[in-house]
Amino acid sequence: MNPEEQIIDLTNRLNYYNFQYYQNSISEVDDFTFDKLLTDLTALEHQYPEFRQPDSPTARVGGTISKEFKTVYHRFPMLSLGNTYSEEDLIEFDKRVQKGLNGQAYEYICELKFDGVALSLTYENGVLVQGATRGDGVRGDDITNNIRTIRTVPLRIGGGHKSVHESESAPSVTAIPALFEVRGEGFLPLAEFDRINKEREDIGEPLLANPRNAASGTFKQQDSGAVAKRRLDCYLYSFLSETDVFQTHEESLVAMNAWGFNVSPTWQKCTNIQEVMAYINEWETKRFDLPLGTDGIVIKVNRYDQQRDLGYTAKSPRWAIAFKYKAMAASTALNGIQYQVGRTGAVTPVALLTPVLLAGTVVKRASLHNANEIERLGVMMHDTVFVEKGGEIIPKITGVDLNRRTDKSQPIIYPTTCPACGTTLVRKEGEAHFYCPNEQGCPPQRQARFEHFIQRRAMNIESLGEGKIELLIDRGLVQTPADLYALKATDLLGIEKVFLVEETGKKRVVSFREKTVENILTAIERSKAQPFPNVLFGLGIRYVGNTTAEKLVDYFGSMDAIMNATPEQLLAVPDTGPRIAESVVAWFEDADNREFVERLRAAGLQFVGEKKVVEQEGDTLTGKTFLYTGTFANFSREELESRIEANGGRLLSGISKKLNYLIVGENAGPSKVEKAKKLNVPMIGEDEFMAMLVV
Repeated sequence: MNPEEQIIDLTNRLNYYNFQYYQNSISEVDDFTFDKLLTDLTALEHQYPEFRQPDSPTARVGGTISKEFKTVYHRFPMLSLGNTYSEEDLIEFDKRVQKGLNGQAYEYICELKFDGVALSLTYENGVLVQGATRGDGVRGDDITNNIRTIRTVPLRIGGGHKSVHESESAPSVTAIPALFEVRGEGFLPLAEFDRINKEREDIGEPLLANPRNAASGTFKQQDSGAVAKRRLDCYLYSFLSETDVFQTHEESLVAMNAWGFNVSPTWQKCTNIQEVMAYINEWETKRFDLPLGTDGIVIKVNRYDQQRDLGYTAKSPRWAIAFKYKAMAASTALNGIQYQVGRTGAVTPVALLTPVLLAGTVVKRASLHNANEIERLGVMMHDTVFVEKGGEIIPKITGVDLNRRTDKSQPIIYPTTCPACGTTLVRKEGEAHFYCPNEQGCPPQRQARFEHFIQRRAMNIESLGEGKIELLIDRGLVQTPADLYALKATDLLGIEKVFLVEETGKKRVVSFREKTVENILTAIERSKAQPFPNVLFGLGIRYVGNTTAEKLVDYFGSMDAIMNATPEQLLAVPDTGPRIAESVVAWFEDADNREFVERLRAAGLQFVGEKKVVEQEGDTLTGKTFLYTGTFANFSREELESRIEANGGRLLSGISKKLNYLIVGENAGPSKVEKAKKLNVPMIGEDEFMAMLVV
């Protein structure tokens, strides 16, 4: 096959595998095979960009930088719905519908009201051409590049992929309008929200407040590559076009699902308001089992001609209404506080509560976050406190019932020493948490470092989960993760320990039998092939998350270069601020940490990044050195670096008299610009740089 045929073939195959996985829950190929095909397609598209298909799956991984989001006008206004919290208001709504339709028979479609970000997706000839936020309802932001990273959003519909849910009532591919719009709710799945917060806590970053705000902020990020790593999702619930394609909303939902759109299966057709009430009652607690937050139910008249007859008010449709569930809250007694120590030494207070039923689950514990939050709430020991679920998922204390405060209430004295090892706690200026500085000797910090090191995004030693690390530490077989690479089968065979599972009160036995030992040693050996960014992330340097590790590796290339980097050199890395630079320098200055790194080197771990193959485009930049700051309209940072190298230029790690040009984009770093001015380094814009590429 010629390059164009290869690109089309790979595009179609990968899109088919995506469709099977995300729509039909079928994995036709393993991750390694899929990633290899995607890498092949990416390389071909880079070499032959003119053959790149509009629905290329390479858009899923992002990489495009937007210095600003273009404003787009909605073809159909995105109106808000009227809200109600009472059944009486719903009955009044039903009476208005009945009156407006002059006694015609009608039905309702009930859908869960998802707690996310309203999105509008436009398709031309079956291809996604625009994704936009709701904005003010008339105009929103064009975030198409970010929308394309959502793997459940079809980049092209049709093309022969049939859904297992396809209905005979759904129009054929040929009936799809040339231009249409679908609307839905973009969201950050709860599991992903928890994963991100666990990682942020792990590296010492502030936690995200709730899934809805996190989703909104992610959709507005300028780097679509960073958006792709958040694994956003989207439920579609509305179809619009200039022509009448469907007679009912029900038909549109069935068809959208058949075409490959991610339609939540939770909707239901109701023939009267009593069935609507039953649906509302059914989902009041069931909704907490869903992968995202919900705060109510949307009720719509099913037939489109009846929707048109009912019309609109100035702000909302008369044929739809939103029923909002009241916030799930309860009051209970605060009986004690447990102070937990994390991997970075941060001490987090956890409230121990008299068990209370909340949103379908029994809540016994709730986070108090830090000393500042305790002071803000004014909470005292033995108070009666109000508990809600943040995003209706995560228990949190929201206040104190002062009317029920008694003489038993006592001020909460935050500990001055580590609850695990007794070391005096420290609190850095400007930070909310107290920290235990005993990194090497504090038991929970030591165990958490192991758990961080073996996780999938680091060394991926999955066989060591479920209490096995704790057992190895207890038996004195390991002190640091480097000790894992010296383990032998004779060290492990036959050892076991009985653990008490706190949540259930039941005992669990962890034992090392022959097959278990074989799996562990195989996984440890296989981990030596993990790429350098995973190794760097696995070291557990504070503030160095997965993304930062990748950028450090891309910039410096080797462990030695990072170990010996100065703060100024680290600040030259994109998105690396003073806090990260200081943390990296301090970590590698520690003698114990350097010894740890050398033992990992001796074990054979990857300490060098993969060399990027640079195809020469020309020599117009030969002999010139460059550095850049900010974001650019026509290049991602990776693309900018590639173009510099492909045309003979050289990237420097920091601003010095050896630098020929500083390329300045939007939101440029003020420190770099100021230093360039002091050293009289020429500063050029994106257009000037592009002009230098022309022979």
